[in-house]
Amino acid sequence: MPGRTTTWNVRLDIFEEDEDSTAVRAVLDTGDNELVIRTTARRNPRDRPVPEIGDEYAAGRALLELGQRLLDAGATDADDNAHR
Repeated sequence: MPGRTTTWNVRLDIFEEDEDSTAVRAVLDTGDNELVIRTTARRNPRDRPVPEIGDEYAAGRALLELGQRLLDAGATDADDNAHR
C-alpha cells in the first residue's frame, strides 16, 4: 500500500509599515483549510534601519506562531480522537 503524500503551501506577505515597523501575514493552505497569522517587528530606536532585519524577525515570529497553532490543533485533534 503506497504512503500518503500531502502538500501544504505557506505564503509570507511582508509589509514595511514605516522605517521602524515590519508586519507579516502568513497563510498556511492545507488544501482543506487556511490558517492565517499576523505578526510585527519593531526596530530598536538605537539600531540602524535595515529592512531585511525587520523582515527576518517578523517572518520568524509568524512561522513560530504558525508552528504553535499547528501543535495546538494537533493536540486538540488527538484528544478528540482518543475520546471517540
